[in-house]
Amino acid sequence: MIDLTITEALQKLKSGEISATELTRAHLDRIEKYGKELNCFITLTPERALSDAAAADERIKNGTPRALDGIPIAMKDLFATKGIRTTAASHILENFVPQYESTVSQNFIDAGTVLLGKSNLDEFAMGTFSKTSYFGAPISPWQMERRLNAGGSSGGTTSAVAGGLAMGGTGTDTGGSIRFPCSITGLVGVKPTYGLCSRWGCVAFASSLDTPGPIARTVDDAALLLSVMAGHDPKDSTSANVKTEISVPLKPILGDGKKLRIGIIKEFADVKVSDDMKNLFEKRVADLKSLGAEVVEVSIPNILDALAAYYVIAPAEASSNLARYDGVRYGLRVEGKDIYDTFKKTRAAGFGDEVKRRMLIGTAVLSSSSYEVYFMQAARVRRMIADSFNRAFEQCDLIVCPSGANTALPLDSDLTPLEYYALDLFTVAMNLAGIPAVSVPCGLASNNLPLGMQVVGKMFDDVCVLQLAKHIEQFANIDNRPTKIMGK
Repeated sequence: MIDLTITEALQKLKSGEISATELTRAHLDRIEKYGKELNCFITLTPERALSDAAAADERIKNGTPRALDGIPIAMKDLFATKGIRTTAASHILENFVPQYESTVSQNFIDAGTVLLGKSNLDEFAMGTFSKTSYFGAPISPWQMERRLNAGGSSGGTTSAVAGGLAMGGTGTDTGGSIRFPCSITGLVGVKPTYGLCSRWGCVAFASSLDTPGPIARTVDDAALLLSVMAGHDPKDSTSANVKTEISVPLKPILGDGKKLRIGIIKEFADVKVSDDMKNLFEKRVADLKSLGAEVVEVSIPNILDALAAYYVIAPAEASSNLARYDGVRYGLRVEGKDIYDTFKKTRAAGFGDEVKRRMLIGTAVLSSSSYEVYFMQAARVRRMIADSFNRAFEQCDLIVCPSGANTALPLDSDLTPLEYYALDLFTVAMNLAGIPAVSVPCGLASNNLPLGMQVVGKMFDDVCVLQLAKHIEQFANIDNRPTKIMGK
């Protein structure tokens, strides 16, 4: 049962071939066996999972199944879950138990999913390898003896899904935190159009960039999860009042004479990537051309400046968002000699180094002497990048590019903070522009590790992006079954 996709499991649940309880127990057994080694969960909820599964079985038996009844999932530990610890992988929220449910997690409850637990991540989603987690880093189930990183910040979910400890899960993507970890763990990760999925009840990092999205083993599975996550939410002022119809299985967007123009970003041509990434990307583009796609070169002149703009805007917003953690209302409190000393001691003890680094950067660029020089300049670059994408989409329907430069690195790789930041080069521009992007496996490298490529579309063209991603998935045809990946 571990190797079933969500679409396969739903068919077997509906036919009565398996039960939700059996499916859930299989995943709980898998967690028991490999959970500590992979370190992909922060908080497990086995009793809740079995209760959810029993309720799903009853609805299926009564002929009233919900959209995802009985599907076991992992919830990134940024989404508030009522009565269940929500930590954001930080010491400062280590014992925080919210009394409310995030909109995304409520949507999954309403769809009948089974909550296995809260998955690990970089602290407050700030990182690339999930190494900044207060609870230790998750590792990839691929070639486990090498202890490879599962990516970040949604590395706990990618580790769990790739390893068969969950059938799917949630992530958040602020600068690539869904797409990058999915690209190096052989999964499909969706960064939807900004505003398509509600941020209400999701611990904030950078509010104008944070984008909840699904993580799954196949494009159809990711589309199913997205169909449940998406929707207008009056509680979120940035939620888009746009209806997106997602039907699974996804229909082909190419073949049978269908015309489609696919853009290749000119400015990425000189960016260094591994030979494997270069070769696989070229193969998949050739495959799309064989189905009748027209490939054109498009220019996003400021795209290589996106990284610099992102690392001004995101820390600036983070410094404002994280100011609420002061030891007064909730979370960790370290007593000082007065209230200001309490603030300082609480934050010094509660935040990790990377969070402190970004808060300091953000506070500095928002200072009166730096605001115009740094923050406003970054905002102008952001606008220019968004405008460039709009112009590019006048020449093409969708854009493809790598998700990352190389395969997964060992968790103990000795990179500087700037080298970690550079790993986001291929992903941050889409967050700045607010447009949808999907990372889909494009093949295996010479070291038998997966690589991913992105499909990028216009705002609210999420379904078209998924449709093209499915073609790439079919051509790549990698075997990402958990028992195949782990050999057990």
